[in-house]
Amino acid sequence: MKKIYLITGASGHVGSALCACLKERGERMRALVLRGEDTGLLRRLGVEIAFGDVRNKDELRAFFSVPEGYTPVVVHCAAIVDIGGGKNSALEEVNVGGTINVMEESRRVGAEKIVYVSSVHALSDLPKGRVKREQTEYFPDEVDGAYAKSKARAANAVLAMAKEGLPVVIVQPSGIIGPYNGKANHLVQLIKNYLTGKLPAGVKGGYDFVDVRDVADGILAAEEYGRAGESYLLTGNYHPIPQMLAMLRSIAGGRKIGSVPFWLAKMCAPLSEYLAKKRGRKPLFTSYSLRVLRENARFSHDKATSELGYRPRELYETLQDTAEWLRETGELPPERKSRRRVARRVRVKA
Repeated sequence: MKKIYLITGASGHVGSALCACLKERGERMRALVLRGEDTGLLRRLGVEIAFGDVRNKDELRAFFSVPEGYTPVVVHCAAIVDIGGGKNSALEEVNVGGTINVMEESRRVGAEKIVYVSSVHALSDLPKGRVKREQTEYFPDEVDGAYAKSKARAANAVLAMAKEGLPVVIVQPSGIIGPYNGKANHLVQLIKNYLTGKLPAGVKGGYDFVDVRDVADGILAAEEYGRAGESYLLTGNYHPIPQMLAMLRSIAGGRKIGSVPFWLAKMCAPLSEYLAKKRGRKPLFTSYSLRVLRENARFSHDKATSELGYRPRELYETLQDTAEWLRETGELPPERKSRRRVARRVRVKA
């Protein structure tokens, strides 16, 4: 039987990159998106659109109605990412309850394979100098922040269902950047702010950054080769924030900016978060995101490389393509002729 890929959260960064990858492979896709979300790119990619919310079981049931002659493959990308410090009840409702709903529907329709897109934030922290790897159990009390706790609880629920026979694999990306629909991505916003001169200063600290296209490839490799009940880290490499900004400057221009001391950034974070929300913008540096930049962000993707053939590209290439994508989509002004370079060919063909 032919496959149909049922993708939740398809209008997001990972989901849109995944759909572009599936388009190149000639696969049939159906996307679950919230009403009001931008579906322009998905429609150009030929994706079937179903409007619905993972919290609504009736809408999920309609989304999971599989055409005759097709077997469903489910990729669950839908989630709320919240780097703020306040309470957000939707985190539990969507990230945990919604995930359980998707898994139950996948079991009902007899999905051939399910890939659940979790996050490295679900992993327990380790002292610096140690390397984080896949876990067989998750401990919400050992992770920092409501978002991380929700992803840890969801991962435990998925693993419990895998033990009951559900053919589900967990993948866990790190800090995602790259082309495609990254408007809600805080790291892509950081890049955009720097290139438009709206980033007054950087901060010390760093993280593991991974290209969204490598994540998409890793998801499809997990669908094909991943073992049910197993988790795979889809990470890249660690880079300090000042190093990443220096790469961007060499690639696309921009002024040289300094890095504020961590204590000062931490002191200013609550005010920065308040002003961003008041202006309807995404806060980049919150108390939580600053803590993330200071924690141990050394991950191993050896398991994914060994079992899935996963090989992430270098950050420099990702930053080139991200800047090119932002210009092609009009989110950055056109590149000046004095800095003309060969196009990176990240356009999506309709």
